[in-house]
Amino acid sequence: MRGSCCALLLVFIMSNLHVVIIDAMNLIRRVHAAQPEGDAIDTTVNACIKTLNKIINHSQPSHIIAVFDHMGSDRGWRAEILPAYKQHRKPMPAVLEQGLDTIQDAFWQHGVDSLLSQGDEADDMIATLALKVAEHQQHVTIVSTDKGYCQLLQPTVRIRDYFQQRWLDLAFVQAQFGVRPEQLCDFWGLAGISSSEISGVPGIGPKTAASLLGDYADIDAIFAADDLAPKWQKKLTGHYELAQQCKQVAQLKTDIPLGFNLQDIRFEPISERQPS
Repeated sequence: MRGSCCALLLVFIMSNLHVVIIDAMNLIRRVHAAQPEGDAIDTTVNACIKTLNKIINHSQPSHIIAVFDHMGSDRGWRAEILPAYKQHRKPMPAVLEQGLDTIQDAFWQHGVDSLLSQGDEADDMIATLALKVAEHQQHVTIVSTDKGYCQLLQPTVRIRDYFQQRWLDLAFVQAQFGVRPEQLCDFWGLAGISSSEISGVPGIGPKTAASLLGDYADIDAIFAADDLAPKWQKKLTGHYELAQQCKQVAQLKTDIPLGFNLQDIRFEPISERQPS
């Protein structure tokens, strides 16, 4: 199934599933950055496998998959809406890009399949799979440091920051952003996301965005309000479309074709595999 990307088909033939979805490039880039400069790709591969084993031991998955971004220069539909989106993102180190097949093969040997995006971002593929599983009241853990996944939080969807050894949960969202998970895209529509070059509304920072969303449910309600303080009215005037565009770009798509049976990613520890 490695590298597949077709129509999503989930068949739930078990109960009490725990599906672990690894944001592969988020993980691998950070593991690689921690290795001594100039080391061969084998060093990164070994470090990735050690990390993978720790994730498996901690999460005890019934099913697991690593989702990889495509390597093309196309920045996807988000850049069509906001041309500046990730325009100056630092390219992947050449040695790492050349070693991705080796890393995927190593994951495969340890029972973890890979799903490769073809045009869509891995984030959207991960969000689609996570919510499809959650719709069936099964449990999902997304392994990533990317706070964008926090918009997906619900009782059966969790986000694990492996490197900080913490859960990006409701308490984290409240402490970090001061809003509810369902308001995060409105928050980013107003305040922006600097790392992704999503501008937000000029002059509206995180504290102001959180304050406004404490009084109003979303961007539409804020722009429709007739009782805003004049200083905020002045900053917001003329920026409704921009705020909505930034919100749309920050929002994860959950309808991406994926193309596999859930049984295909059932985790089978090496020690339990039958000899071929």
